[in-house]
Amino acid sequence: MKAETQASMAVLRHGHWLAVCDGTKGLLIENRGDRVYPKLETREVMTTSNPLTHDQGSAKPGRAFSAIDGRRAAVEETDLHMQAEQKFIRDFADHVERKVREASIPSIVLIAPARALGILRESLGSSTRHILAGALVRDYVRQPLHEIERHLMDI
Repeated sequence: MKAETQASMAVLRHGHWLAVCDGTKGLLIENRGDRVYPKLETREVMTTSNPLTHDQGSAKPGRAFSAIDGRRAAVEETDLHMQAEQKFIRDFADHVERKVREASIPSIVLIAPARALGILRESLGSSTRHILAGALVRDYVRQPLHEIERHLMDI
C-alpha cells in the first residue's frame, strides 16, 4: 500500500505522464496541473478489438498420445482472447517506449489491473524503466479523466 501512495504522489506533479491500460485499451495521459489541482489531458489512445475465444476459434481441443502406454489425453484449448490481450499490452509497452524516446516525458506512472500491470512491467524498454516513477494496481482505463483525477487525489 505504501508504494501505491508514493506512486500516486508522483502522478500529481506537473508534466508527469500516466500509462493507463487493460487488455484492449491503452491511454497516455499528461498532467498539466499540479499536485493539488491535477489537470489530466489525454495525449494518445490505443484500442483493439478482441472477440471472445469461442468467437475466435472453433476447433476442438487436441488429443495427445503417450509414447509409453498409448493412452490418450485431452490437450487444453488455447485461450485466444487472453493471448490477444497479452499481445496488445506488449504492443502498448512498445508504443510507450517509442514515445519516451522521442518525446520529453520526464516521468511516467503505470496504472493497470494486476495481470495487465505484470505484463506491462516486463515488456517495458530500458528508457521507460529509467523514468518509471511508480505503478498503481487499478482499472481506470474506461473512466473519464475527471474521475481518474478524483481517484488519484483520494489515494
